[in-house]
Amino acid sequence: MSGPLEDVNEVSPGLGISAIEVREGRTASVGGVGVLRVLPTKRRRTVGPWCFVDLMHPGDVVEPPPIEIGPHPHIGLATATWMFRGTVLHSDSLGTEQLIRPGELNLMTAGRGIAHAELGVEAPEGIVDGGIVGAQMWLALPDATRAGPSRFEHHAELPAVDVGSGQAHVIAGELDGARSPARVDHPALGLDVSFRGTVDVPLAPRFEHGVVPIDRPVKVDDAIVEVGSLALVPAGYERLRIEERAGAARFLLLGGKPFGAEIKMWWNFVGRTFEEITDAWRAWKVHDDDRFGPVPSRLARVEAPTPPWLGHDH
Repeated sequence: MSGPLEDVNEVSPGLGISAIEVREGRTASVGGVGVLRVLPTKRRRTVGPWCFVDLMHPGDVVEPPPIEIGPHPHIGLATATWMFRGTVLHSDSLGTEQLIRPGELNLMTAGRGIAHAELGVEAPEGIVDGGIVGAQMWLALPDATRAGPSRFEHHAELPAVDVGSGQAHVIAGELDGARSPARVDHPALGLDVSFRGTVDVPLAPRFEHGVVPIDRPVKVDDAIVEVGSLALVPAGYERLRIEERAGAARFLLLGGKPFGAEIKMWWNFVGRTFEEITDAWRAWKVHDDDRFGPVPSRLARVEAPTPPWLGHDH
């Protein structure tokens, strides 16, 4: 799942006096579904290995459109799909067909190339206006695996840890001795935290982190973070205090060791150079089944736009 990527938004002014920065996301539409895109953001491509975060939401419509994202390709990344409400069917060129429900994780590692599709199979129930359906997140792959084989994992159960007044599901990495079974190729942390009042989350000081509110604003240290925004927490923090003032709240905490390599992102591709991305675009355009095999899906194949650095004669 993706859409056009571009540099957007400035640091929000006047929010807090600590080292934490708040960046506003933007609204977009992917496959007819409204999303809040909080990463990448202006002058910031990665938080640890996390390089893309879309929050799927129904917007202000009574009956949200179904999720229908036809076969499309990826390289150089792993997709992590995490649902808050509703069920999605994942299909990919490895032959996978896997339902994902709230509390379950689909992790697809593209390596040199994979194609997949996503189809909502039941309407989310009980969603109020502005509610969130789920999160689609990407992790950039390190050199050791970014050109390697593709793979898919489904984890129906993930560990949960009590953190004061809240509970954290460990999507990726480890918290207080509870480790996610999901394989990550670069040191990372992913938490889904539900809480009331105030919660103190222990952090690895060598990691940088991002806080993504899901259903209501939260206060991260001394910075107010709205839904659709991202709080950037630099390395060095051993604990992070997060508060809510309007009832139970939920947020994603994403982090990891600083990635260390500059990445290029365009459409559904993550690479180190635009030449790599061009090669992948051409392979998808000519239906190269050795690189991007067929996907068991009734949905129409998504055709790639022409990269902006190429002429129209390509």
